[in-house]
Amino acid sequence: MNLFTAQEDANRHRARPLAARMRPRNLNEFTGQSHLLAEGRLLRRTLDADRIGSMIFYGPPGTGKTSLAELIANQTNRRFRRLNATMAGVKDVRAVLEEARNHLAADGQQTVCFIDEIHRFSRSQQDILLPDVEDGSIALIGATTANPFFSLVAPLVSRSQIFEFQELTHDDVRGLLVQALNDADRGLSTCNVNVNDDALDLLVELSDGDARRALTALEIAVLSVTETTGTVDLEVAKESVQQRILRFDPAGDDHYDVASAFIKSIRGSDPDASLYWLARMLESGEDPRFVARRLVISASEDIGNADPQALLIATAAFQATETIGMPECRINLAQATTYLACSPKSNASYTAIDAALQDVRNQTILPVPVHLRDRHYEGAQQLGHGDHYQYPHDAVDGWCEQDYLGVPKTYYQPTDRGHEAEFRQRLQELRRRREQSEQND
Repeated sequence: MNLFTAQEDANRHRARPLAARMRPRNLNEFTGQSHLLAEGRLLRRTLDADRIGSMIFYGPPGTGKTSLAELIANQTNRRFRRLNATMAGVKDVRAVLEEARNHLAADGQQTVCFIDEIHRFSRSQQDILLPDVEDGSIALIGATTANPFFSLVAPLVSRSQIFEFQELTHDDVRGLLVQALNDADRGLSTCNVNVNDDALDLLVELSDGDARRALTALEIAVLSVTETTGTVDLEVAKESVQQRILRFDPAGDDHYDVASAFIKSIRGSDPDASLYWLARMLESGEDPRFVARRLVISASEDIGNADPQALLIATAAFQATETIGMPECRINLAQATTYLACSPKSNASYTAIDAALQDVRNQTILPVPVHLRDRHYEGAQQLGHGDHYQYPHDAVDGWCEQDYLGVPKTYYQPTDRGHEAEFRQRLQELRRRREQSEQND
């Protein structure tokens, strides 16, 4: 019976994908996340002290969240139970929690309860975990690709330590691929296949820091040439890589982070970076109308009167996007993006309206000066409304000294960039004339 069991285990091992077979067996084999596991870091200190509590592992796929959870359970001699939030129901969760409590009471051994894709649990499912997390019956490790501060209930977040995983570096991924090629027990060494350096570089480049994706592509490439050329070249590597699917969640981090990078690149006058982030959004399936709206906002927020034409171009791009749609509207969006990125910048209008709103909200409301009030109704003259108003167009240069607010206040302060420099010069002259007129009075 033992022989049969051993043979079954061996068969199952060979049938597992390369990415599963190459999972690290100890912390020394774990690749990446040095910002979490280097000597002196919080997570490493926690493991060394064997004082683990509940944790949320947050980051892109293929960065080692599941592998590290298993290693933590093994290193700290705890039981390991795994649930996937896409398949587990309330009944499954309650069963694992009850089993964990029973083991803790019977032999004092705590259970690491690993929940993959924990953000897919409903609020009620997450709430079920709280009592056992609170009293330490389990050490919860939740893995998620979604920002836990948005996707998890606040009580669960407050009771857990959040550790953010980062995409693996090119060196990290390349090291994993080389290790898989040289490993005879778990890897591909026995296949006797040669992988060209440029093919390996391509697999690394297109993995986007995802170890699972890289190892899967390598396995496909190697197995496809085992009975033929015995060489993985650049063409084989290209065929082995699945079509790139960019991560995109219309309510998640990528949506907001890439949009933020897009606007900040325009603000920073970098058209090349702006185009890259524009391409990222469009290729990921972002609604082009969202991009167009951001351009219209940026035209006034970041450029304003330094180049008034920017708002017209952004608005035209928005209208074109509404009318044409993808894929053609990418050209309109690119034109507006590059124009805004190359335009002189000013946020003077933006800061001016916010300063005025702040006064309206927090200061005494100013009455409209009598000479500015409406006099186009019966009885207005009896009240004196509109008396002594001076019509600027009657003046030689279209301006006359006149108080329009009732108190001295300066909100709009044009910069000396682009078209706004002309505004700045004209306003300085008008303000000088106003001060001179007040002194003469």
